[in-house]
Amino acid sequence: MSKTASRTITGIKYVYLAIFFALLSGFFHPLITGAPFDSVIIGVLVLFVGLAGGVLVYKAATSDKRRGIYLGGGFGLIAISLAYIFQLTGRA
Repeated sequence: MSKTASRTITGIKYVYLAIFFALLSGFFHPLITGAPFDSVIIGVLVLFVGLAGGVLVYKAATSDKRRGIYLGGGFGLIAISLAYIFQLTGRA
């Protein structure tokens, strides 16, 4: 596979994730109720922080050299995402 095709597939994967997260975080709710899109944007950002943490935890499982850094950063980002979720729902 050429380098250009590989980059294209990678780009498509990230666009797919962004669309999935936008739909997951309630993209249609503001359209139906007339509410602002602020909550959708914040929801997508929170999900991306959690996704980045999950990717780092996965990298820790597959890497031998920087396992501690990946684990610390991954679980740290997941904890930050969880704190954002608690803050947005008013439980913190």
